[in-house]
Amino acid sequence: MSALALSVLLSFVSAVAYAGGAIVQEQVAVSSPGAQQYAPLRRPGWWAAVALNGLGGVLHVVALAYGPLSLVQPLGALTIVFALPMAALFVGRRAGATAWRGAIMATVGLAGLLSLVGASDAQSLDTTQRVAAALGTAGAVVALMIAARAVHRHPAVRSILLATASGVAFGMSSVFTKTVAVDWTGGVTAGDLPSLAVIGVLATAGMLLSQASYRGAGLAAPLATLTVVNPVVAAAVGITMFGETFRYGATGTALALSCGVVAAGGLILLTTERLAREQQEEAARTAGAGVLVPDAGSEAVPAARSMAEPGEQATADPAELLLAELTLPADVRLPVPAPSAGGPADGTDPALVPLVSYAPFYGGPYVPVPAVDRHRARVKS
Repeated sequence: MSALALSVLLSFVSAVAYAGGAIVQEQVAVSSPGAQQYAPLRRPGWWAAVALNGLGGVLHVVALAYGPLSLVQPLGALTIVFALPMAALFVGRRAGATAWRGAIMATVGLAGLLSLVGASDAQSLDTTQRVAAALGTAGAVVALMIAARAVHRHPAVRSILLATASGVAFGMSSVFTKTVAVDWTGGVTAGDLPSLAVIGVLATAGMLLSQASYRGAGLAAPLATLTVVNPVVAAAVGITMFGETFRYGATGTALALSCGVVAAGGLILLTTERLAREQQEEAARTAGAGVLVPDAGSEAVPAARSMAEPGEQATADPAELLLAELTLPADVRLPVPAPSAGGPADGTDPALVPLVSYAPFYGGPYVPVPAVDRHRARVKS
């Protein structure tokens, strides 16, 4: 097997390992309580996800050793494409057509963007640049976490913000890794120890944030966001600080911008698809909670008093619960008892009174019986 073919094979296996780790993370996030949304350390599944992500990273590095960067980096974007069928096969989570379109758009856009980034001579960052990069990354991650906390009522938006923070942390971790790798050729000194500490902190933060991003938001949207943001941040820093450029001059720059728009469109599709699914789930929960939507030709019976008053504690009265679930046809009415001779004073027709259901007490609709006139004439013998 040639070195190029081995590099492609390792890239595919790396993407599969990353996809498997993401699926396990999402399953752990669904079944973990809120207190463990960032680091469910007592869950063996979470450690399995860490091992899969570590395996994917090692295979990606080995693939870079055997193949060119312009080929290996775009193949890493296949993670989201592998994750959707794997999730449907192993955990029964099928993705809709919108999710598939968004995933393919994000993958194609990212792959095109990475393939247009040209390599440059090995360069490192000085102390000032490292401090500025570390502080800027910390500020961006904290700001995204605060924003995610502010929109906790919208799980999809919260997930995208946390996945973006995770991608920023992972991308900057790659930047510092490249810096240390360049310094390694000249011998690592004590000045590189802070950079190694920053790598450890950013990698750990990226892992914890990615775990939290899967809570309540599904698999496709956070995984695609993380997959796109991570290399885009690293490429942006490489262009601004390491002197990297896009291939083919102005044409390559225009193509790279177009690929970025395609990738962003894919992320928007995934986000809107998840928001629409959240609305459907919320409507289903509302319907299951006893809020009845009247059908055509029927009239819903008002819910029980204990369920309608928000300030009181809900009671478990079975009669009231059964009464809240009953519906009656809208056209069923019962005339009021016949008025006295001469008709009503205002000349209007007799009012129609709707039937009231007392099924919990009588086993069926209760029809009120007209009251006996107490002033009727008595028959004297």
